[in-house]
Amino acid sequence: MVFSRSRERTKSVGLADFADSKPLEDDDAKVEAPIDLQEAPPSAEAAEASSSSSPGPSAGVRATQTPVIEPATESDDEFDLDSGLQGDDTTASLASSIYTSFAYERGRRYQTFGDGRYPIPNDDLEQNREDMKHAMLMMLTEGKPFFSPIGTHPQKILDIGTGTVSHLVGDRYPSAHVCGIDLTPIQPEWVPANVSFLVDDCTLDWIERDVDLAHFRFMVMILKDISTVLGHAYESLRPGGWVELQELQGVPLCDDGTMSDEDPVKSLYDTAGAAYKKFGMSTTLPAELEPYLREAGFENVHCRVMKVPIGTWAKGKIMRAIGLYQKMAILDFIPTLAGRPFQALQISEADAEIRVALARKGLEDTSTHRYFNYYFWYAQKPGSSRREEHDI
Repeated sequence: MVFSRSRERTKSVGLADFADSKPLEDDDAKVEAPIDLQEAPPSAEAAEASSSSSPGPSAGVRATQTPVIEPATESDDEFDLDSGLQGDDTTASLASSIYTSFAYERGRRYQTFGDGRYPIPNDDLEQNREDMKHAMLMMLTEGKPFFSPIGTHPQKILDIGTGTVSHLVGDRYPSAHVCGIDLTPIQPEWVPANVSFLVDDCTLDWIERDVDLAHFRFMVMILKDISTVLGHAYESLRPGGWVELQELQGVPLCDDGTMSDEDPVKSLYDTAGAAYKKFGMSTTLPAELEPYLREAGFENVHCRVMKVPIGTWAKGKIMRAIGLYQKMAILDFIPTLAGRPFQALQISEADAEIRVALARKGLEDTSTHRYFNYYFWYAQKPGSSRREEHDI
């Protein structure tokens, strides 16, 4: 499979088990099915209770959203880690580098491919964080790697920006050639035989055509030109093919008024949002993708919005496990803000360390009910399909 004119390729065989996690069995608190926003809009009381707000999908999109997360009470069971959150010795090691141009800052490795535009590290620690986020999303979506109805026998799938989905999809769809694309070679060493990886830049021209699904995850906030990338995805898809973007909106929210405007976690992410703007990026863009999808030519636009608690304050083992994953991902992420992002705002190293320390302390406060919105956008290229369509 050829992706663009400038590329390097690596291929591995086998499977990493860690990321293919299954939802926890918990009769006490299942992840509730999304509700149709058009049928059950949020009440005025709920809207007033939220201490933060952000733009969402317009009324023209078929959007679904999970209801308010219920906080745990003192009578709820203690949270434990018996579900395997402590890791697994069978996790596959990362592939050896085939592109070795990196920069090292503050003990972390940054990629320099594509002019080093990525503002946070791209090393083994960051890949471990991505694996953790993948396991969290598998719990949140009850094991679905994506929502696009691509049928039972897809032939070509592009996985942009993540290797954790590539090997899962390769196992689930043996008929498909799955190609994972990233700026640096940090993919798993053991993957199915129908999976390959490219070191490439998705902002450049795509040569590949007749693709069933172009899948993105955690990419929108770091792309400077989403219109160009969606245009490339549109051109690569077969008629009737799908694009899907699974994105975290980097804005802490709250539905019950327990998060103040001075909350240290909220303050840190507000500052991060300003820093990302210095790089030509946006932490709010994940909620605003509809016009970009339609401008690129897509139709049948869908959006699922799922709330992810930050920390273990939510009711039920599943939501607390998801919240713990999210908290751990944040704890690993926020020290990186003291590097390139806050330097772009001319924030001193001492000031940055204080902000990070306050946010760390704030994350331990379970009386503040913060959450993130995760957006799952999927849309279709017009035209009739040559392949039989079925839901996943």
